[in-house]
Amino acid sequence: MRNPVVLAGIGLLLISTGLVAGQTPPPAPAPGAEAPVYTGPKVYRAEVLAEYPHDSEAFTQGLLWHEGAVYESTGQVGQSRVRKVELETGKVLAERAIPPEQFGEGLALWEDEFISLTWQDGAIHRWKADDLSPIRSFSGFPYEGWGLTTFEEGLIHSDGSATLRVLEPTTYDVERSVDVTLNGRPLGLLNELEFIDGLVFANIWQTGYIVAIDPADGRVHKLIDLRHIVAQVPVDYHGAVLNGIAWDAENRRLFVTGKLWPSLFEIRLVETDAQVR
Repeated sequence: MRNPVVLAGIGLLLISTGLVAGQTPPPAPAPGAEAPVYTGPKVYRAEVLAEYPHDSEAFTQGLLWHEGAVYESTGQVGQSRVRKVELETGKVLAERAIPPEQFGEGLALWEDEFISLTWQDGAIHRWKADDLSPIRSFSGFPYEGWGLTTFEEGLIHSDGSATLRVLEPTTYDVERSVDVTLNGRPLGLLNELEFIDGLVFANIWQTGYIVAIDPADGRVHKLIDLRHIVAQVPVDYHGAVLNGIAWDAENRRLFVTGKLWPSLFEIRLVETDAQVR
């Protein structure tokens, strides 16, 4: 389990980078001066369109949509799984265990195989997409595993820092890395990932925010505020944070959930006038 003491540092990060901006208007320009042009990310509020059941014992680490179902990887030593879940009921349709000594993390689909990370074990597992049967495992990955997604170049990996790495999908060699910035400042604690319309969506761990990142230069283009959704989830355990982003590209549906949450939400993004300073 990750150290909850980090939360205090996250609070400072939110204030210093302006993620709570929009509540206090910026100072007015001097008389006769032109107002500065805002060049920061667009800020969105998440609006709930539907709510679906989610296993409240699932410590969600990775989430994605594939061929009409939700696929999920879960964490915690001795409890980590990869699973196929029916959206409407939350019923587990197929499930495989990650080795019990390992802590499962992010999940991605590459061609016809799922790839799942582990946190500090250096292991990466591959599973058949049709029935989740194990294919092979890799050991010796030199980074912590947090989030994983796919795009045209290969895999994109996060390790909780402000760096995203592009991995070759069979050898897991680092092809390139990019440092993520919000208004020119490093933004760390990048967790679960999903690639949507050319941008990498990332949960910011222990917060109610998701950011959308340009994988070419690391710049944050969108900030999504889900604090009102987090506040309504009836879980008071400190580790039960927002974590899990899935995109149904065919029907253009966006889903989010969290660790140990009893619900999975379909949301739409509503642009606001808030600015990140």
